[in-house]
Amino acid sequence: MALLGSILKTVVDTRGKIPKRTNFYAQQAKVLKKLLTKAQYTAFGEHYHFGRLLGSKNMVEGFQQTVQIHDYSSMYKQWWFRALRGEPYVCWPNHIKYFALSSGTSEAASKYIPVTKEMLKAFKKGSVRQILAQAHYDFPNEHFQKGMLAIGGSTMLDFNGTHYAGDLSGITAANIPIWFQHFYKPGKAISRYKDWETKLTEIVKNAKDWDIGIIVGVPAWVQILMERIIEHYKVKTIHDIWPNLRAYVHAGVSIEPYRKSINKLTAFPLVFSDTYLASEGLIAYQERPNPEQGMRMLLDNGIFFEFVPFTEENFDADGNINPQAKALSIKDVELGKDYALLMSTCAGAWRYLIGDTIRFTNLEHAEIVITGRTKHYLSLCGEHLSVENMSRAIKLTADDLKIELNEFAVAGVPHGTLFAHQWYVGSNKAASEEDIKQRLDFHLKEINDDYRVERTSALKDVYVKVLPDDAFIDFMATKGKLGSAHKFPRVLKGDLLKDWQAFISTYKKSF
Repeated sequence: MALLGSILKTVVDTRGKIPKRTNFYAQQAKVLKKLLTKAQYTAFGEHYHFGRLLGSKNMVEGFQQTVQIHDYSSMYKQWWFRALRGEPYVCWPNHIKYFALSSGTSEAASKYIPVTKEMLKAFKKGSVRQILAQAHYDFPNEHFQKGMLAIGGSTMLDFNGTHYAGDLSGITAANIPIWFQHFYKPGKAISRYKDWETKLTEIVKNAKDWDIGIIVGVPAWVQILMERIIEHYKVKTIHDIWPNLRAYVHAGVSIEPYRKSINKLTAFPLVFSDTYLASEGLIAYQERPNPEQGMRMLLDNGIFFEFVPFTEENFDADGNINPQAKALSIKDVELGKDYALLMSTCAGAWRYLIGDTIRFTNLEHAEIVITGRTKHYLSLCGEHLSVENMSRAIKLTADDLKIELNEFAVAGVPHGTLFAHQWYVGSNKAASEEDIKQRLDFHLKEINDDYRVERTSALKDVYVKVLPDDAFIDFMATKGKLGSAHKFPRVLKGDLLKDWQAFISTYKKSF
């Protein structure tokens, strides 16, 4: 392992000095050509005449004019459901072996995102690039001989006779290169556990036997794991167990709410490295030490990106995209503007609206930050609670209790070092806050897999406050936003949350 670590260190130092290509549009055009060529004989490719597009003078423009924009619902209902049933050559050649489960819509607990062998190769290639980017950090030689702990989903995937399904982290962990297995923890046996509590218990039990240099995972789970290890071994910091831990690679949610809490668990600050990883692909990674510089997009790794200005002309008030929205290529983007991402990938997603909004922080390095979602959502610790989830849960709760719940909003609030959800529910009749809490929590667990998982860990509680419907209306009046054109925000954050809390603290009307 020491020899392999030394080789890695040499490669990292060498590759880190290689100048980066800056003709990003040429990279992207090349990617699109490869995608169209590969998929031209699929059902999707024949429907949209990929062969004809490949012979056109302006392939990129022709592609944008010919292929419609898709969200998950339209992509699944029109195409992916066929691949899920085992049909080959639907949106990508051959049979799809893997589907990643992602947080779902109101119609289903989970989305099924295809993962092809080409996409697995792209994941591996992007991950290696992130390792090579460590040349920009001042790590000692020994760092590259240490283990990497990845806290992810189970590698024991569900098989239905035609395909395997599971968390993306479980799919990628089940396909890691042989050379990397020397570094990978928690190892094959523990990685197979599906129950999170069992997996964490086993990791804690074995932690003292590992020499970890890098930890990878969603912040809430990393914090919980560190706290459990410190408590189990009766030590002061995680560095009493893993003295060589220097880097934390995080993804899924913003690190900022966790940064101070995690630093309290260490003897010295870790190097935090951000990653933009979705079930649809590895989009970007932090290449340079300063997090304010953003993450570098992977523009030559199996994904063709388009950027839709996040404006009222392109999106309605609920975040739904206008089918005629104009999408830009990488050469047309500007600094300081929010864009919704469209992706066409080597897994058979085509002009696919992933739902995130990004902003470029550096055009020379193609660096971005994630600015939000096209639709309202709440994700403090990875619960990825959408307004669709909320609305359906409210309706089911009202049906269960035989009451009317006409307005609602939800906010993320602290619960010790972790989190809780504070619901504000409107009703014209007095209602039991405890009953509403129980039914809401129950339905959200059924609707959203990520929410159910986080309710066993970082999302510690749910609070409900019932208010008259007039409270929501009167608050909008204080903002000068009455009438059908204005809707009460379903997710309350920042100054808006503070204003709302101040408002209801003095609100006098009752049922």
